Amino acid sequence: MSFHGRCPILIPFAFQVPNMKEILLIGFYQPNEELTRFLVNAQQEFKISIRYLQEYSSLGTGGGIYHFRDQIVSGNPEAFFVMNADISSAFPLTEMLTFQKEHGEPNSFVILGTTANRKQSLNYGCIVENEQTNEVLHYVEKPGTFVSDIINCGIYLFNQDIFQHIGAVFQKNQQDMLLEEPTNGWHRAEAIRLEQDIFTALAGQGKLYVYKTLSFWSQIKSAGSAIYASRLYLNQYHTTHPERLASNKEGSPKISGNVYIHPTANIDPTALLGPNVSIGTGVTIGAGVRVRESIILHGANLQDHCCVLNSIVGWDSTIGKWARVEGTPSDPNPNDPYAKIDSETLFREGKLTPSITILGCNVTIPSEVIILNSIVLPHKDLNRSFKNQIIL
Repeated sequence: MSFHGRCPILIPFAFQVPNMKEILLIGFYQPNEELTRFLVNAQQEFKISIRYLQEYSSLGTGGGIYHFRDQIVSGNPEAFFVMNADISSAFPLTEMLTFQKEHGEPNSFVILGTTANRKQSLNYGCIVENEQTNEVLHYVEKPGTFVSDIINCGIYLFNQDIFQHIGAVFQKNQQDMLLEEPTNGWHRAEAIRLEQDIFTALAGQGKLYVYKTLSFWSQIKSAGSAIYASRLYLNQYHTTHPERLASNKEGSPKISGNVYIHPTANIDPTALLGPNVSIGTGVTIGAGVRVRESIILHGANLQDHCCVLNSIVGWDSTIGKWARVEGTPSDPNPNDPYAKIDSETLFREGKLTPSITILGCNVTIPSEVIILNSIVLPHKDLNRSFKNQIIL
């Protein structure tokens, strides 16, 4: 199983897969202390090999797995999943395995798909399917006009045959570059995109099928989408693991909706939390505090009567008494069941796009100030209110 993308948040879902042997994280990012600690802790918790493989250059969704193909096939896997790590989903992995065995040839590949509205489908890879067999007949990445409302979810089930198709593209890239002016562009021959370079060519050949999920799915492309993703997971826990969520008890804070509280958090019983709140390890929350639609990371201190709405509070940050930290949600249209969250740009017309407020680690917010629609970089001690700003 390979994850290709930004963050390894998907590992717990991988354990739905029977007989899984190894997890590989592939990316162009320099490994750091946080990632190393995460991998060590995850291996100890799940008792399975988890490794990070760093690309020498950004190789694309296909080039990365092709570059490390020897690592992927070293255990001679019958099949393997490839997942972009910047998505939130119910991850129906076992269902995809069953679907693959029931559709097409034994060596066929499966894309996870879902339904989007017509306008937003243009922002994704679009899949035209045979409705009887679910074979992918046509695939277009981010088309200019409407093609299909079935979109690519960035979760794929492959077998080792996929490397033959990626290898053919790699060889073609090399041949094309021989005709160009001499450069050191041999790196570019290995930069391969699964979507444009592989799926487009495989469509209509009886090799590629789409499994459509009715469960939740969303991209995580912006800060605002992290709050939305948290809501989706908390909603899932309400159905599948209600014991993980906080409930109203005597002597405990008042809970509204779905709220996760780490057992090490210290919360005053007069606080009001929820809906859609996640409280990390060692968090301290004082009397009369109100938290809604927010993520509070470990070690944060929310002092008496402060208010946190639509925000992410970083590690070891402090919000003073009677302060207000608030952002603007960027949720999809609640009246459209197929609407997806929009990937907003950080700036619009030269101004910061109103979105959730983010406090980096070790930020101090004084008492009785307001931080609205702002991004505060780590290790800042603020001395006044801010609105619609990036505080460097």
